[in-house]
Amino acid sequence: MKIGCHLPMYGPVGTRDNVIAFARRIEALGYDSLWASDHVVIPHRMTTPYPYSPTGQFPLAPDVPFLEPLTTLALVAGVTERVLLGTSILVLPHRNPVLAAKMCATLDHLAGGRLVLGVGVGWMREEIELLGGSYDERGAWSDEALAVMRACWRSARTAHHGRFFSFDDVGAFPKPPRGDVPILVGGHTPRALRRVVQHGDGWHAAFITPAALQADLARLKAECARQGRPYQQLTISVRAGLSIRSNPLGPDRKPLQGSPDQILADLAGFRDLGVETILLETRYRDLPDMLGTYETFARELRPRL
Repeated sequence: MKIGCHLPMYGPVGTRDNVIAFARRIEALGYDSLWASDHVVIPHRMTTPYPYSPTGQFPLAPDVPFLEPLTTLALVAGVTERVLLGTSILVLPHRNPVLAAKMCATLDHLAGGRLVLGVGVGWMREEIELLGGSYDERGAWSDEALAVMRACWRSARTAHHGRFFSFDDVGAFPKPPRGDVPILVGGHTPRALRRVVQHGDGWHAAFITPAALQADLARLKAECARQGRPYQQLTISVRAGLSIRSNPLGPDRKPLQGSPDQILADLAGFRDLGVETILLETRYRDLPDMLGTYETFARELRPRL
């Protein structure tokens, strides 16, 4: 199982020097990938509930710095050589798909073919509508946007005529070095799982327990059968918060939070379900604190996987 780490891109820790130092150290520790998240703005008044919190409260205040993901990964690409570079996730309605395809192809070109694009339709109505998208139609819009992006990467002469986008032949270069960019689709709804099978190279699940993942994978396999696509073609990745404690936590703990034995049991559970990549995310207190957690994991836990 491959292990990735989320970059320090929120709050005071998200500086140029910290991003560079973190990326270089994580690569030196032998981790497989580095990941960035996507928000353009954080509204002062937000009515959309945050789906990954039981209270629905978004964890960051509007005045907290939040680095743009593709720009951040471009910096990381220039100071690393081996690690994959991922988005978790790029919100499709935030960007015109032709421009997004150009930015991703350029990043992949300059990184030597290391980009993995996690995508989703987004959850925050206020942000999507501010950027010109339709929150209520974001699913259909995103499906077509993915088709446009694939065409930009794969076709020498790119054209598209659909409901939301229509244009005749254009040249969109450079192309990704591998001829395409791997797409991991996020989301847990039936529509999201249909999107995984129709458009994705894999599924990117966030903050999920092994038991819930097992149930969702059964739904994903059923959707593969419905669309006639082999399930084995899909890669499965999971994003989870990492907190290493000296003593075990109780039964209501979150996955990958607790004692080393508890965390290893969670990782084994994910691995047994076919998860290929775990994206670890720790607290963003400061750079030494972040690196200390990942150094402990690399030294004491990963050899036991």
